[in-house]
Amino acid sequence: MEDQNSNQHPSTSENKHLLVIRLSAMGDVAMVVPVLSILVRTYPQLTITVLTRSFFFPLFSHLPNVRLYEADVDGVHEGVLGLGTLARELRDEEIDMVADLHDVLRTNVLRSVFYFYGIPFEQIDKGRAEKKALTRETNKIFKQLKTTHQRYAEVFEKLGYPIDLSNYTAAARREILPRISDVTGKRKKVKWLGIAPFAQHSSKFYPVDLMEQVISRLSSEANTKIFLFGGGDTEKKQLEEWESRFENCVSVVGKLRFAEELSLISNLYMMLSMDSGNAHIAAIFGIPVLSIWGVTHPYVGFAAFNQPMENCILPDLEKYPKIPTSAYGNKVPEGYEDVMRSIPPEVVVSKVQRLLTNS
Repeated sequence: MEDQNSNQHPSTSENKHLLVIRLSAMGDVAMVVPVLSILVRTYPQLTITVLTRSFFFPLFSHLPNVRLYEADVDGVHEGVLGLGTLARELRDEEIDMVADLHDVLRTNVLRSVFYFYGIPFEQIDKGRAEKKALTRETNKIFKQLKTTHQRYAEVFEKLGYPIDLSNYTAAARREILPRISDVTGKRKKVKWLGIAPFAQHSSKFYPVDLMEQVISRLSSEANTKIFLFGGGDTEKKQLEEWESRFENCVSVVGKLRFAEELSLISNLYMMLSMDSGNAHIAAIFGIPVLSIWGVTHPYVGFAAFNQPMENCILPDLEKYPKIPTSAYGNKVPEGYEDVMRSIPPEVVVSKVQRLLTNS
């Protein structure tokens, strides 16, 4: 199938319509944005449709020649029949080729249908064998793997559209509208610091008591205002507690729509995040990102785009040699429950202060 598709690759001088698929999750979708930004600027004759969940649409709003199509996989596009309907809808949009940046069961169903229609379809190589070798407990092969951004770029290259990831231009700051200012307050001569202290798995976020020490110290600095990002009832409650206890500290959970959060993030001086989606969102705007890692590791390929390795704060790897224990943080060996406690709050604070000073 791949050989057949490769013979159908178009000339890059032609006006073609490319479908890009990335359905979820937040961080993975955000990582598509800088790669797609380079693609549309390298090949302005391309028309691109991004198939994703409607919640993620604001991430792509600044990109020229990019359309958005909702994958309603919990509604009209649910199941095999729904995916068949979706494929027919997209065929009617006159799609010429497909870049699958997800490679899950749903997209493999779509692949089969598009193949039947004779539409070239290329998928991401997730490097599963390499990641297994990096994350296994014994005979671990500890080395830097390709980044997810590189893997995305390879899909476009297979379709005949190679790009250079070093050619990225950060997205411009977005306007702070009055509704956002109602939450942030008037911008004075202070540096806005974003903190996103949570992640999908508890093994990937800094212990609450240690993060509280970090926030307490940073909030006491007169020239800094902290904005706390998160989601869900439990996180909302914790962030609101910190907001009530510490000066110059504002939780934005439940106060701003996603598009408004993006505008706020684009105006930050830096973002302190876990190995999570907010790191990737900040990187879209060229915001310095300081990330704290638990049982995962940047070598797996999920570090924020264009951020130096020294901005990744890691646990004591001599004490915890099994790190990374998994690619996504969902496997925690016995004795690895508290790996992040090997990172002193003072280290985090000093690194934040350094980045704030230099930004």
